[in-house]
Amino acid sequence: MQLDNRPVILVTNDDGITAPGIRALVEAVKDLGTVVVVAPDSPQSGMGHAITIGKPLRLDRVSVFEDLGIEAYQCSGTPVDCVKLARDKILKGKPDLCVSGVNHGSNASINVIYSGTMSAAMEAAIEGIPSAGFSLLDYKFDADFTVSKKVAHTVASRMLEKQMPPNMLLNVNIPITTLGEFKGLKICRQADAKWAENFDHRIDPRGRDYYWMTGQFVNMDSGNGTDIEALKEGYASIVPIKFDFTDTIMKSWLEKEWGD
Repeated sequence: MQLDNRPVILVTNDDGITAPGIRALVEAVKDLGTVVVVAPDSPQSGMGHAITIGKPLRLDRVSVFEDLGIEAYQCSGTPVDCVKLARDKILKGKPDLCVSGVNHGSNASINVIYSGTMSAAMEAAIEGIPSAGFSLLDYKFDADFTVSKKVAHTVASRMLEKQMPPNMLLNVNIPITTLGEFKGLKICRQADAKWAENFDHRIDPRGRDYYWMTGQFVNMDSGNGTDIEALKEGYASIVPIKFDFTDTIMKSWLEKEWGD
């Protein structure tokens, strides 16, 4: 799909096609090319890189962005399913760029592992499509996406202008701040942080046990240049992500210690 040599931009997310965050993202990039939206028909947060293999997938055209003149489809599957179907059945080829989000909530640091938003972008990058996932550190449904739209427009336009490497994948997180207080963009590394989880034991009205996951986010990284540090200072963090999980330092250690 290509109109008047304009780049084709695939927009997806994990919060569902009716989430305010994806509308903000569509509005941010709609003037940069021909935009097509393929997103889940319901929230898929925390799905990571899950794919649907045990049941059929449904893909339906919807009028969610008709007021913007944007072609859109909802998918019954996961965010990764959305990207796979978009490439194979809707676009019938690779778009020039894939953007995912804007997620309602942080995907900084270790959150990238669990994120459906980032997994959708990662799937596109695996397919050789430069991609970026955008997340706002505000979980509220009615969050203010003004700064997010500015960040997404800037990042997407730069990625299109600079002709990024095909497997380029960026994790972009945006602080809760006003446009006047926003500090700008900062290239970062992923902080060493994790969720310290607890499971609250409860009993339902029928007397059966169930568990509700709780916990807190613990940052163990006191070094400089992390995404967590940048966000606290009022910057949007940009972390280049790779899907090759090989630990080259550990590989060298194992070859030395375990080698014949």
